[in-house]
Amino acid sequence: MIVYWTLFLFPSLLAFFGKKRNKRAYEKNFPSIDLLWFTSILVLTFIIGLRFEVGGDWVAYLKFFEISQNQSIFELLSPFGDPGYRLINSISGQLGFGIYGVNLFSALIFSLGLSLFCNSLPRPMLALAVSIPYMVVVVSMGYSRQALALGIAMIALVGLGKGKQIFFVFLVLIAATIHKSAVLLLPIVALASSKQRIWTFIWLGIIAAIAYFIFLADAVSTLIKHYVEESYQSQGAFIRLVMCAIPAAILLIWPHRFHFPQAEKKIWQWFAIISIGLFILLFLTDASTAIDRLALYLLPLQLVVFSYLPDMFGERGELKQLLIMLIILYYSAVLFVWLNFAFHSYYWLPYKNILIS
Repeated sequence: MIVYWTLFLFPSLLAFFGKKRNKRAYEKNFPSIDLLWFTSILVLTFIIGLRFEVGGDWVAYLKFFEISQNQSIFELLSPFGDPGYRLINSISGQLGFGIYGVNLFSALIFSLGLSLFCNSLPRPMLALAVSIPYMVVVVSMGYSRQALALGIAMIALVGLGKGKQIFFVFLVLIAATIHKSAVLLLPIVALASSKQRIWTFIWLGIIAAIAYFIFLADAVSTLIKHYVEESYQSQGAFIRLVMCAIPAAILLIWPHRFHFPQAEKKIWQWFAIISIGLFILLFLTDASTAIDRLALYLLPLQLVVFSYLPDMFGERGELKQLLIMLIILYYSAVLFVWLNFAFHSYYWLPYKNILIS
């Protein structure tokens, strides 16, 4: 457990003793990576990418890798079945890097996306600390494909927050070649658009329709069968959706206290609305796994809300420090409970790395 706790405590300490960044540093320009964040990316990539027999889907990804080695170029690039991820597996095998090449590349892109996203917020280290217990430990080390797609999606969201709609759509489509569920992020462009909304709905509708037929149409019947008709259940879905619903509720109750850049305001309001909607939907259907997997793309909302929260209620330094401490204590409790009591946590314990085990 020491690796997971070290990952969490280091950014937590920096967040507690750090200060809010100047608005210009995160509102105007695309975020940059300094030495501290470059080091963070390397550490995260090393721990996530070179893990050994860590994560609930470790065996499944090994089988996926083996299958990709025997596929032709036409089978690899077929849009029905995540061609981007298959291609990464095939290339890693051809280069002799095995599953570790796949995991290392996925970890690098995820870590880069996470770092850029955190650096687009007023308190980057607090956002990083918030991401560790679930987004990093559980998702990036357990669901490699969706973690890679999520990393690309976070870069896309940073771009969308700067008004770069085409950039967002392009990266989401790239993410969809890794995990087809990423196409569900496309409507965010139309929902968050404040200018030329009719034109945005038209061109995005065309792209979304094409993306649906390329990535989802062939798989819809299978997904419905497994996730709806057979009612696949996800252990802990309720807790994870509560974790999304809490920051969503904070944002929707006090929207005027979040001084978002104009281009970002509607994005996060819609993320909050969708988070609450999925939480309610959990009680109306048995397909908890489907809802749980969709909610993975809403995880960035937690980083956003809790990065802004310490500065929402004025300039009192003591109150800010108290709020930061409460956020850190909350996520330390999340990490403690998950590592010690989660149904599948034994797949993550003990942490093993091919270079240090």
